[in-house]
Amino acid sequence: MPRREVETDSLEPDETYRVAFIERDGTDGAAAERDDTASHADDGPQPPVEPGEMRYVEIEDLGKQGDGIARVERGYVIIVPDTEVGERVKVEVTEVKSNFAVGEVIDEDV
Repeated sequence: MPRREVETDSLEPDETYRVAFIERDGTDGAAAERDDTASHADDGPQPPVEPGEMRYVEIEDLGKQGDGIARVERGYVIIVPDTEVGERVKVEVTEVKSNFAVGEVIDEDV
């Protein structure tokens, strides 16, 4: 579990979380071939979120256009419009790109 998630109280009791185990010394290739969901090794790390996923996040910064910026695993950015720095909100991920995602606020009172 990332230390940052524990320290910021991003974890909620009775919630389900996805955890990825990433090998640091490379792979032998056999594991990727056995896993039907594995993509090509040259694609690099995949985004840690999926469209439709719900997340509790804390807005840490504001982007150039005033949208809230939250960071999750590996520093991956979720852009959350209409939020302010310091807000903790529940978002639904609506769009996922390789280096950022966009989330829509579902609940502001978390």
